[in-house]
Amino acid sequence: MRTLVTGATGYIGSAVVDALARAGHHVLGLARSDDARRKLAARGVQALPGDLADAAGLAALTEQADAIVWTATTNSEAVDAPAVAAALRAMEGTGKRFLYTSGVWVHGDTRGAVVDEDSPLKAAELVSWRPAVEQRVLNAPGVHGVVIRPGIVYGRTGGIPMMLAASARDDGAARYVGTGQNHWPVVFIEDLAQLYVRALEQAPAGTVLVAVQGPSVQVKDIATAASEGAGAQGNTLAWPLEDARKQFGAFADALALDQQLTSRRAEQLLGWTPRGPGILEELRTGSYARR
Repeated sequence: MRTLVTGATGYIGSAVVDALARAGHHVLGLARSDDARRKLAARGVQALPGDLADAAGLAALTEQADAIVWTATTNSEAVDAPAVAAALRAMEGTGKRFLYTSGVWVHGDTRGAVVDEDSPLKAAELVSWRPAVEQRVLNAPGVHGVVIRPGIVYGRTGGIPMMLAASARDDGAARYVGTGQNHWPVVFIEDLAQLYVRALEQAPAGTVLVAVQGPSVQVKDIATAASEGAGAQGNTLAWPLEDARKQFGAFADALALDQQLTSRRAEQLLGWTPRGPGILEELRTGSYARR
């Protein structure tokens, strides 16, 4: 399929672009700057000029693709929601596929329970607008809508885990928000990218997929592994939530969520089997490790 990826030079998007290309899809990448266009061209990806803030322009671009994989976000309802809505309106009645990237934070704090795609949502404040966007994707007339909710993504020296590794390198201790007793559901970026390929090719319309790798991992353990990999001897530092809010706002509360989720649907429906290293291994000896 001719597949347009928004956020094609971003953390998740770049891995998805690579996986789609390996699977034989003709990949188009949304690019809002000359630098993004150069990066895509260097990887053999056709760049289409566009910006999430230009909803009308995005809608026009949908005519050039058989499917849209939406990995871009400004983390702003005012920008993201109209952009998604415009693309979906332009695709109505075409039967084209639209994969939207949400996230596990829409499930909120699961309070020790293991939840799945059918569990009631209690979205964290930071992403309180995303469930409505998900429903727009799933209910768009004549559009093959699919929603993917990744856990905390790791690998390729990026994502939120990089914040822990960077604090360990810079300050001698990996700093985490809250007590560290909470758990993060996580997913290796290459495995996540493979799920996008399977979802694009196989997932029925209206499917929601949680993407996590095994049981959730305690944040204190993640921070310790990040510290070890960064050469900080496992030193960690708890950052009280109240103090973290002063800098990060609602993002701090999202980082302090305690979540347990299962990817049983993706595994059973699509045969998705995560094979990448665990997050602790990746932080200690993988892409994040000090060389």
